[in-house]
Amino acid sequence: MFSIYKREISAFFSSVTGYLVIGVFLVSVGLFMWVFSDTSVMEYNYATMDQLFSIAPLVFLFLIPAITMSSFAEEKMKGTIELLFTKPLTMSDIILGKFLANVTLVAFSLLPTLIYYFSVYRLGSPVGNLDSGAIFGSYIGLFFLGAAFVAIGMVASALTTNQIVAFILGAFLCFFFHWAFMYIARMPVFTAGPDLFIQKLGINYHYTSISKGLVDARDIVYFLSVIFGFLFVNFTILEKRS
Repeated sequence: MFSIYKREISAFFSSVTGYLVIGVFLVSVGLFMWVFSDTSVMEYNYATMDQLFSIAPLVFLFLIPAITMSSFAEEKMKGTIELLFTKPLTMSDIILGKFLANVTLVAFSLLPTLIYYFSVYRLGSPVGNLDSGAIFGSYIGLFFLGAAFVAIGMVASALTTNQIVAFILGAFLCFFFHWAFMYIARMPVFTAGPDLFIQKLGINYHYTSISKGLVDARDIVYFLSVIFGFLFVNFTILEKRS
């Protein structure tokens, strides 16, 4: 597993891919936090980082499928996946190695945003007048959201040999599992009772819950279930191919 992890990390940072992913994420959220007047921190009467945690899932919706689209689609297109299967590695080693490498890249994209935290912290009146607990919870939620999107994107990549198709399918699946349940629950036919249950099936409900600063074990269990569920689907798809 560690050999696959090192291989993927090296591939990310030996090309422009890794730096481009981190740069696009930071520029995107930075524009919403500091430049666009409708969402700029400077236009608010209190210190907040809500802009980051509101826009980040939307950026991840496109960014993470772009990271994961080559995980297996490129290997299958080049024919190197058969070579990978012949190495002394289990299927779990291959999947987990690629998953952890992708999650590491997501974590690297989040780390520089701590600069935004310290900037907003200093802008508070008085200095430090910031809900750090809620921000800490939001970072945990955003990390788990990124990990869930990675697992979903890898399934999309395992289903096809075309990276563009893998990107589109990954983005659609990420959108569906994050937002679709919320919109389905709002349909008139479900407002009589099962609407809350349907909302809880979606990622957005649990991400929003953690973002309030209360890290509930049920939300963590949900994210872990989604992650391991999609990793298992990935395992099943590749096992059939091998």
